[in-house]
Amino acid sequence: MGKPNQTMVTFFILNGISDVPGLQVPFFLLVLLLYLLTLGGNLTILLLVCLDRHLHTPMYFFLANLSIIDTSSMTVALHKVLLIGITGNHVISYVSCLAQVYLFGCFLSHELLILTAMSYDRYVAVCNPLRYSGIMNQRVCVLLAAACWVLGFIEIIPYVVLLTGYSCYRSNVINHFFCDPMLIIQLSCSDTSALQILLIVEGSAVMGLSHFLLTFISYVYIISAILKIHTSTGRRKAFYTCSSHITVSILLSTTLSYQYLRPITADSLQYNKLLALINTAAVPILNPIIYSLKNKDVKSAFKRRLHFLRNYN
Repeated sequence: MGKPNQTMVTFFILNGISDVPGLQVPFFLLVLLLYLLTLGGNLTILLLVCLDRHLHTPMYFFLANLSIIDTSSMTVALHKVLLIGITGNHVISYVSCLAQVYLFGCFLSHELLILTAMSYDRYVAVCNPLRYSGIMNQRVCVLLAAACWVLGFIEIIPYVVLLTGYSCYRSNVINHFFCDPMLIIQLSCSDTSALQILLIVEGSAVMGLSHFLLTFISYVYIISAILKIHTSTGRRKAFYTCSSHITVSILLSTTLSYQYLRPITADSLQYNKLLALINTAAVPILNPIIYSLKNKDVKSAFKRRLHFLRNYN
């Protein structure tokens, strides 16, 4: 058999969410709605944390960072879907595709790191409540957040450097709605073993497993401390402070595991695109909902802002 056609590429063609013409408009409207709701929800939380002094605590400082990350990640992953729906242009340049891979990977890493930092914050709040303000002071919070952001930007550089070294591709058509590095690897006719090993070792074992283990260890201590509380009211209050964070962490870890730890086959591509849509569009909108509906402080801050606006007008 002859070798498959190999070519240098200057652009890729994204198939989009669905190959069925009749579903493209409904999917576009769905993504647009989710994007606007996510943007509105996360900006609302960000403004509340900035404007309301009652939310100037470590927990809401990290939540504000999470809102920025979710909004940025969704914009990077879905902006091309929105452009395709408006212009019908499925072409994305090679440089833009690599930029999308890098930025999406950065924000994904940022989210895992910030959620890990939040698990430490919840551990200190429950297990060392008397020392909480001293341990989680403003300087520590800023340093933790800065470390998460810097590490997230640095961590993805090796992936992109290896991707730029690939010289040829069997095709420039990506059966996805964004530049998924796993599919780019499959299209390349270069030796991709180094990048695949890096994805497994650093992406899954280091980034994913470390987030899971650190969060798991934090909650082992948290649950142990909660069980030692004698009153049911005290136990309920302690659990309440952690419920939103653990819900978001489980949701993100579950969707990422199903999306990236399963082997990609021709039959599973559409299923993987659905998982990616959930991860990039549904999960970011759930974060402000979970933290708003399950959090009395956020709801109280929102009511105070509304009261202030009514009085101001």
